[in-house]
Amino acid sequence: MAVDVHVPLSHRVPDLGALELLLAVARHGSLGRAARETGVSQPAASSRIRSMERQLGLALLDRSPRGSRLTDAGVLVTDWARRVVEAAEAFDAGAQALRDRRDSRLRIAASMTIAEYLLPGWLMALRAERPDTAVSLLAGNSAAVAGRLLAGEADLGFVEGLSVPEGLDGTVIAHDRLVVVVAPSHAWARRRTPLTPQELAATPLVLREPGSGTRQVLDAALAVHGGLAPPLLELSSTTAVKGAAQSGAGPCVLSELALGEELSTRRLVEIPIGGMRLRRQLRAVWPAGHRPTGPARDLLTLTARDARPE
Repeated sequence: MAVDVHVPLSHRVPDLGALELLLAVARHGSLGRAARETGVSQPAASSRIRSMERQLGLALLDRSPRGSRLTDAGVLVTDWARRVVEAAEAFDAGAQALRDRRDSRLRIAASMTIAEYLLPGWLMALRAERPDTAVSLLAGNSAAVAGRLLAGEADLGFVEGLSVPEGLDGTVIAHDRLVVVVAPSHAWARRRTPLTPQELAATPLVLREPGSGTRQVLDAALAVHGGLAPPLLELSSTTAVKGAAQSGAGPCVLSELALGEELSTRRLVEIPIGGMRLRRQLRAVWPAGHRPTGPARDLLTLTARDARPE
């Protein structure tokens, strides 16, 4: 019984460059002029036509000192080639339209600290490179960022947690340090010795909500020291946590990125911790298997250029 072996179309049909060359020969009646139009040498054009004839098993041109004339088969193949090239041009125009639509907007989801203290500078730099791209930013905790990416509601995300959330790929773009701070009136502000991890773990703190990158890192760091005490307050924004700490409600733990002004004006005081480093990685993330393209890729490049060392 005969076996029908499928030969891939790409092995049976000449490539677009060869078809465009054949169309140019048909227009000019000259292989030399067709070669110049398509930007190749005449020997290369002649070789390409002969290769196409071997591939098709047909003679396409009658060559003479007066020029090159299409054979009867060449006339038919040229007509088919014209339709293929026109379809390819329509395909290219459609793909370009899709790229233009993609590049006209960028949807970002970012955890609070990155959204407030790092993204504004990156977005200003992106605007200089892509002034026509409309950017929207959705800020939330790291868990919310992952959810938006997985739901197709964002093109690129930024998180502060311990690892890349499930279902996403990512890359480290910066490193960050968490610091313990209190109001100047708090008893810890007058300490002469560093705080111990056990003391921190046993003290009710003003905390970010579960799901935030800050909370994840703190939970993990203190798990071996008895775990976090029940929170004094649990708030959903960095600004609210800072405000509560400044009012004297109690100690809090936040990114040093978020505390520059408060520490420099001594509205909050940093309390050193002995025997523990509260460091974390900041990451750009995207749906697994879908590397960022267009404006999202450009923004990712900008974050790498401006990366904060560990």
